[in-house]
Amino acid sequence: MEVMISSVKPFQLMMGKILGIAGVVLTQFGLWLLLSWGVTTVLVPLLLKPDKPATTAPAPSMAASATPATTAATGGPVVAQRPAAPARPEAVAALRPGQPFSLWAMLGGLPVGSIIGGFLFFFLGGYLLYSSLFAAIGSAVDDQTDAQQFMFPVTIPLILSYIVSINVIINGDPNGPLAFWLSMIPLTSPIAMVMRLPFGVPTWQLLLSGALLVLGFIGTTWVAARIYRVGILMYGKKVTYKELSKWIFYKE
Repeated sequence: MEVMISSVKPFQLMMGKILGIAGVVLTQFGLWLLLSWGVTTVLVPLLLKPDKPATTAPAPSMAASATPATTAATGGPVVAQRPAAPARPEAVAALRPGQPFSLWAMLGGLPVGSIIGGFLFFFLGGYLLYSSLFAAIGSAVDDQTDAQQFMFPVTIPLILSYIVSINVIINGDPNGPLAFWLSMIPLTSPIAMVMRLPFGVPTWQLLLSGALLVLGFIGTTWVAARIYRVGILMYGKKVTYKELSKWIFYKE
């Protein structure tokens, strides 16, 4: 560690670790997307393929023309029957046997592009923001037991935003005041805004939330870098919140 500190600045070392892990996460996420695409386009159509060809019913016009002749032969009253109305094209297309399964057809009513783009942006922004905070915590403590006192306040916004988002956004009003403010605060917007995307979010709210998330990342990175540059050289000392506040304002 001392050799690396003598070669690079503490901020560069911290960002190198954060961006390196981010690259691994994005690679794994890309593999998941490829696997999901392969399953939905190859495996699912094979599983949903019908075993027997569907039997076709006689045409309505033929059934209508055969009915009067049959009733006349039996001596009964001849009653003209109106042919059945033709099925709608979309209904026929939906029920047509052998039609290939398409995930995009099922998601046709959702803004898939904005959902995927928003998810990637807020995922990266939230990851970078929280990674800088956890990097600062990791540099300030020597073992995992001491880290618990600092990790709990950082994880509270994540847990709170997840619980509140499910009850308010999904099961309640996705455009209400509470949902709006949860999607604006940088510590909660990576979860709240992603949950609001399928319900439709105004463009100005997306831009404002993204700008606040970027500003929040810059601010937390600055604070984390100030703590990181002192914490990586501290050994055998139990750190308190008061001590961390002093590290932030230490001069070079």
